[in-house]
Amino acid sequence: MNEQLAIVGSGTIACGLASTAAHHGPVRLLARSQESADRAKATVEKTLSRIEAEVDPEHVQVVTDTAAIADATFVVEAVVEEMSVKGPLLTELGALIGPDAVLASTTSSLSVEELAKASGRPESFLGLHVFNPVTRMKLVELIFPKAASDDTRARALSLCETFEKTPVEVPDTPGFVVNRLLFPYLFSAVRLQEETGLDSEAIDTCMKLGSGHQMGPIALLDLVGLDVSKAIGETIGETIPPRVDELIAEGALGRKSKRGFLSY
Repeated sequence: MNEQLAIVGSGTIACGLASTAAHHGPVRLLARSQESADRAKATVEKTLSRIEAEVDPEHVQVVTDTAAIADATFVVEAVVEEMSVKGPLLTELGALIGPDAVLASTTSSLSVEELAKASGRPESFLGLHVFNPVTRMKLVELIFPKAASDDTRARALSLCETFEKTPVEVPDTPGFVVNRLLFPYLFSAVRLQEETGLDSEAIDTCMKLGSGHQMGPIALLDLVGLDVSKAIGETIGETIPPRVDELIAEGALGRKSKRGFLSY
């Protein structure tokens, strides 16, 4: 790996990206607290063990001091999908890292142009939308602001190729390509369930066996996280089914909380 990579965040996407990067060299992961750091380290170790990777878990250095990533050459922000959180963090990171460093966000639906503006360095900024589980999913949607330099574009493509991912440049439109098309379908499955009373397993079985999908829409909502799904849906202008709101209010967010539409 040609870059000194740092990932900011300790959730599912951040840990998945760190686990992927660990195959190709050392990576630093910045967590907001020691508790988050400990949890992230355990998640990375579990992920590498599950995929039977011959990678030293020590390749992933989990830190809590922002100064520890100041010399990184490529920094990827991977925190909660809210502009009110990402914006100020990107402003902080943009001022922290060196002038030649590239700054990216794993946003799945927010305006990359607005995020680039918040970073204060739009010429060296991009959206790097990876998919869960990051260690297995090949696609990366690349979204560049208008001011992105040729160097930024080349280095983003090079990083994707290093990670053995397939990059596709997509327009800076709400939801980009995959989520713009995917979430109306996922929410329509919930509305069908509300209208007919079909259970989650029946809907998922129909779509897996009838359409050749690897995962049914209900299970996929749980995998993404119902809170994240709602945020994406709102960004692309999709009506959120009442049942999604009800489960979120109960704290049933999907796999990460052990319960959503299904139990885990």
